[in-house]
Amino acid sequence: MAVAFTKEESFETASETLLPDRPVSPHPNLVTEAGLKALELQFQQARQAYEAASTIEDVNEKRRQTAGPVRDLRYLSARLRTAQVMPQPASTDIVAFGSTVTFSRDDGRVQTYRIVGEDEADPKTGSISYVSPVARLLMGKSVGDVVENGGQELEIMAIA
Repeated sequence: MAVAFTKEESFETASETLLPDRPVSPHPNLVTEAGLKALELQFQQARQAYEAASTIEDVNEKRRQTAGPVRDLRYLSARLRTAQVMPQPASTDIVAFGSTVTFSRDDGRVQTYRIVGEDEADPKTGSISYVSPVARLLMGKSVGDVVENGGQELEIMAIA
């Protein structure tokens, strides 16, 4: 009976620790210098979390605690391997990867975003992915250009 309980517990633990891989984007993995450094830091943190969890003596708990870091290490390893560091834009005449763009919307809102790689994008802190719909519309445009997004016009006010 104890053997059956152990097997059942191990099966339950195994199902908890088989986490699906984090999805990897099909787009080129373009990054800024800061984005590459952030990926490297996340990789180090995942490695430290894995090493800390590896010291747990209980096998089932060790599996549970290492599952997340192992998944993150696979993802981050792939992202670091495919990262293409993009240079700072050579000019502020047109919107490019790495540009900071200020635009106004029809409703009067003015927004400013830096166009960066997918892993470093965070609209709450002022950065959007270069594959986002807004970034795709803005790339290659100049100050004064107007683009349409979902029935709303965006006018580029500044590029830095």
